[in-house]
Amino acid sequence: MLMFLFVASTLLVMAVTKVYSFSEAAPQSHPPHSTGFLGVKLIFAHLNLQRLPSTENRLPASGTMRSACLSLLLVTACWALPFRQSGFLDFMMEDEAGSGDEVTTGPFPPMPDGPKCPFRCQCHLRVVQCSDLGLKTVPEDIPDDTTLLDLQNNKITEIKENDFKNLKGLHALILVNNKITTIHAKALNPLSKLQRLYLSKNMLKDVPANMPKSLQELRIHENEIAKIKKASFQGMANVIVMELGSNPLKSAGVEAGAFADLKRVSYIRIADTGITEIPKGLPGSLSELHLDGNKITKVTGGSLQGLKNLAKLGLSYNEISSVENGTLANVPHLRELHLDNNALTTVPSGLSEHKYIQVVYLHANKISSVGTGDFCPPNLNSKKAMYSGISLFSNPVPYWEIQPVTFRCVFDRSAIQLGNYRKK
Repeated sequence: MLMFLFVASTLLVMAVTKVYSFSEAAPQSHPPHSTGFLGVKLIFAHLNLQRLPSTENRLPASGTMRSACLSLLLVTACWALPFRQSGFLDFMMEDEAGSGDEVTTGPFPPMPDGPKCPFRCQCHLRVVQCSDLGLKTVPEDIPDDTTLLDLQNNKITEIKENDFKNLKGLHALILVNNKITTIHAKALNPLSKLQRLYLSKNMLKDVPANMPKSLQELRIHENEIAKIKKASFQGMANVIVMELGSNPLKSAGVEAGAFADLKRVSYIRIADTGITEIPKGLPGSLSELHLDGNKITKVTGGSLQGLKNLAKLGLSYNEISSVENGTLANVPHLRELHLDNNALTTVPSGLSEHKYIQVVYLHANKISSVGTGDFCPPNLNSKKAMYSGISLFSNPVPYWEIQPVTFRCVFDRSAIQLGNYRKK
């Protein structure tokens, strides 16, 4: 409306000025009753600016015309709204989609509730992190769609029956470094999709019961577990990695058939315990077996029976004094053998006939002699793999007495580690 008044007033002033100027320049060229002359007379008559006699063909004087124009402009200005300076934010708002002149008023729609997150915890992309908070119990209000729950480094003492009742989609549960002594027999039942369970550095005396069959990785080292029962891993056919080290285990505490259901396990570590022999009935699917830091005294032929897929065997830091003949034949795909820091007096037999073994650690033993046939076969054309690492340092054998031909099947001379023996 304001723009219409301004345009109309401007056009009117321009029309009057033009007629007035033309009339002064050629007053005799228009007939007394021309259209332009009558229009001007009617306009001034309507505005009561000056009486127009019907018998005279005269336009208003120059001063009167200027007054009329000024009056028209003032009338337009009076209708104008107050001037408002536009700022940068106004400019930005004009560019926003939907920021028109019409403003809707009324009740605002209710704000949707955001995802729940336990107090003091951090929640992001279905990961709930509640570590290092000094918690004594599992927090409530854990989102139902959580896939990873981190509760490590707290002071939780007990896992109750309903602590994880709604976490059916949980894939990983981290409870490392708490003070857990008991886990309710039904506490893990709702976790039908759990794949990784980390329970190390707690005070558990038994392997938790009724663990999910979906479990693929179980780490329960550094607890107070003294027995592994036959039913401990019942139905856990999907487990691939198992860590049981740093528990007060004894060989007598490992029941026969305790590992029978672990059909797919490829990695087992039972290090730093009190076992005196290699556990019997280990799964044939194993590719890595770590038994370091125990009290094993010998390796018998039957202790590795059935481990045809074993590629790495760790027996460091035990009390092994002998490896029976034919033992290495039971692990035909073995590539790494760690027997360092034991009590061996000779190089284990069978290394020269083994087809795939490439790394042998024998340092820090009591080996006093090394023969030319201890590592390599007599025939250089055999299909035996070349050694990439042999360690013999910290043994009483004088390294300068070892014949160079002893290491004829070593890929690189730098792979041989020899050194002086230091008596303990």
